[in-house]
This record gives sequence, structure tokens and C-alpha cells, in this order.
Amino acid sequence: MDGLMERLERAVTRLEQMSVTMQASNGMANGDCVNGINGGLSQCVEAFDVLLRGPVSDYLSNSRAIGSEVEKHAEMVNKALQTQRSFLKMAATHQEPAQTELRDLLKPISDHIQEIQSFRERNRGSNLFNHLSAVSESIPALGWVAVSQKPGPYVKEMNDAATFYTNRVLKDYKESDRRHVDWVRSYLSIWTEMQSFIKQHHTTGLVWSKIGPIAPPSLTAPPTAPSAPCPPPPPPPGPPPVFTDDDSQPQASSAAAQHSALFAQLNQGMDITKGLKRVTDDQKTHKNPNLRSQETPTKSRNPGPGNSPRAAVQKRPPLLELEGKKWRVENFEQKHDLMIEETELKQVVYVFSCNNSTLQIKGKINSIIIDNCKKLGLVFENVVGIVEIINSKAIQLQALGKVPTISINKTEGCQVYLNKDSLNCDIVSAKSSEMNILIPKGDDDYKEFPVPEQFKTVWDGSKLVTEPTEIAG
Repeated sequence: MDGLMERLERAVTRLEQMSVTMQASNGMANGDCVNGINGGLSQCVEAFDVLLRGPVSDYLSNSRAIGSEVEKHAEMVNKALQTQRSFLKMAATHQEPAQTELRDLLKPISDHIQEIQSFRERNRGSNLFNHLSAVSESIPALGWVAVSQKPGPYVKEMNDAATFYTNRVLKDYKESDRRHVDWVRSYLSIWTEMQSFIKQHHTTGLVWSKIGPIAPPSLTAPPTAPSAPCPPPPPPPGPPPVFTDDDSQPQASSAAAQHSALFAQLNQGMDITKGLKRVTDDQKTHKNPNLRSQETPTKSRNPGPGNSPRAAVQKRPPLLELEGKKWRVENFEQKHDLMIEETELKQVVYVFSCNNSTLQIKGKINSIIIDNCKKLGLVFENVVGIVEIINSKAIQLQALGKVPTISINKTEGCQVYLNKDSLNCDIVSAKSSEMNILIPKGDDDYKEFPVPEQFKTVWDGSKLVTEPTEIAG
């Protein structure tokens, strides 16, 4: 018995020494000491700091040069990246937690993403809306930390989403204001460098430390070990505690009473059922249908509260107004007499979240954007720039005059009626389906031509050649 106690004391001593060493290393990592627990993982955080000091810093400077909403948006992005740095630092010094705790750890990053996207939605009338959209569409790239297989390609996909809007910025400002060109370059470089960072340190998903404590459920939780100077080791452990009869009596007596009661019940044998209440035939639901009908009202109460949150959702009021040089047409339902008559060449029309409605635009205008609409009909006369459809369903366009370009992106179902003056129109489509172009044939007759959705790509020896596939049937 004495030998067993000595072995236990030695084991406890070793465990406490290991705990002290681990806490000291954790304190160095949390206190920004040079090496941290694992050299490779601390290098990961240092590499992320290089990204913050480089492309992110340039992006913030260029955003301040532009000012206004772009500067405010950039500050939100910076806060989100700083939160991600804290997350990566924790992953470098802690072991991966359970899924429920991991969701709590990721919540601050998710909140930043929602805040950035909501800022874009609140400033749809801004002249810098394309800048805000480029950031808003690509900021979900910060969610790569939750992508388990290939986080790098996920970030590239988000970067491509930003390019769709940064190309507009370049088109508007390339010849007039160099600040916006520098802004585009610095912002896209953030995600390019992020891909390189992920490829070097987290190729197949976020890497957690193999040693150290389990990560706490919150990034703001106080550290489990001191984060300043490492404390001196504790004194060697004393002899194992000696429990007296007085100390152990309450717990022992309660546990003994519970065990005694349990075994007393088990020892009753067949008599254990004598304490159960007998159910007569008139109390059995399968023999008394009236009892089943009495339970129905209690079940019917549940759907009421469940539907109340839907009823609490309020629709935004419809809007048709001119803000500066932008016509805003938003949130119309079942409205088929919408019309914009007093137009100018420098004005643009932005149609957002209009369902089952019809809009007519007279005169010559710069450009038209249809965003997040369903079952919308648009009739316009002349457009000198572009007509663009984004994130919409079942759209019908009719050009009565000239239009140089029609862009269809992320849209399901689009019918484009051209006239003789707009036959030279360029139609650009991406990630869309069920598109048809109707060409005039005679006075009131049209011939329909589908836009290809399926393509074949082959290598001709020097380059890739892509062409539409023809499906028989």
C-alpha cells in the first residue's frame, strides 16, 4: 500500500510540472512572446500580420483618400480582419474545441460580415455603390476558417465576385481619378495575398495546435493562464490529504442512503409493481375515443406562436424617386403602371426588389440596373451605356431604341425583345439560365433564339477553345 501511494505521488508531481510548463508556454504565446508554443504556428500569425501591414494598410490608406462611405466601410473590414487575427492566434495556441464552442468562436467574424453587408444595403443610393458592392460581395471570404477541405479556392471565388464590381469602378474612374484605381488594386491584393497565406499555412483547412488547452467558447474570454510574465513554478506538492471521518461523513452518508434505497427497491422482486397506479379501461385512450378528442385543442395551440415572427416581419415601403442622378425604383408589388418620363442622358435607373410589376422608361438614359427582382417587365427607349440584370428571376426586357450592351448575371429566366435599332447589341451572360433573345421578324412578329447554357472546352495544342454544345432532341 505504501508503494502504491509513492507511485501516485510521483505521478501527481509529474502532471503538475507538465501543467506549469504548458501554462508558461501559453502565457508567452498570449503575451506576444517571440516563439510561442509551436514555431510553425506562431509563424502563421506573423505571416497574417505581414498581410495586415501590407495590402490591408494600403487599402485603408486608399479608402481614406476617397473618404465618405468607402472609408467607413474600410474601417469595418479592418475590424473584421483584426478579429480574424485574434481567432488565428487562439488556434495557434489552443486545441480545437467541440462544434458548439467552435460556432461561438466564429460568431464575431460572422457578425462583422453581416455588418459590412448591411452597410451596403443601407447606402444603395450612394455614388460609390460599386465600391461598397465589391467589398460586400467578397467579404464572406473571411469564412475560410470554417471551410474544411479547400479554403484557398473558396477565397478565390469570393475574389472573383468582387472583380465583377471593381471592373465597374475601373470603367468609371480609370481615366478620371487615379485614387479609385489604386483602391481597386489594393483591395483585390488582400484576397490574393490571403490565398497565398492559406496555401502556405492552412492548405486543407484551419490548423489547430496539437498541444495546449482546449479553446474557450469566446475570443473575449479571459485567458486561462497569465498572459503577462510567466509566474514562478509552485512549490512541490505536499503529502496527500488525509480525510477524517468528520469530513467524509456527509457525502458518505448521503451516497449510502441513495444506494440503500436503490437496492431496497430492486430487492422487492415482483412486488415492485405494487406501488404503480392502476389504469382502468375508461382512462385508456385506445378504448375511449372521447379522450383523444379532448387532447386536440392542446396540440392546436402550438402553430400560433410559431407564426408570429413571420407576421412581425415588415415590408419596406415602395419607392420611386430621383436622388441626384439616380432614379430609385424599389419594393413594388403588383404594380404595372410604373413610369419614368423626365429623363436625362447622365441619369441611371436602379430597380431593386420589385415583383410582378412593369416599368416603362422614356427618353435617353445612361444605364439601367435590375437587382433582386422577380417577374418584372421593363420597356425602355434608348440607353447609351448598359442594361444589367443581377440576381433576378423571370425578367422581360423590351428595347424600343438603341442599347449597346445587355448584361445578365445570376438570373433564372430572361426574355429580351430587340428591335431593328438594337440588333447590334452585345449580350453578356454569366451564371444564368433560361435566356432567350427575340429578334423582330416583320412588323409584330418575333423569332426566338435561346442563349447557350452548356459549353465544351478542348485543348487545340496551344490554347483552350470553348464553344457551345448542341444537344439534340
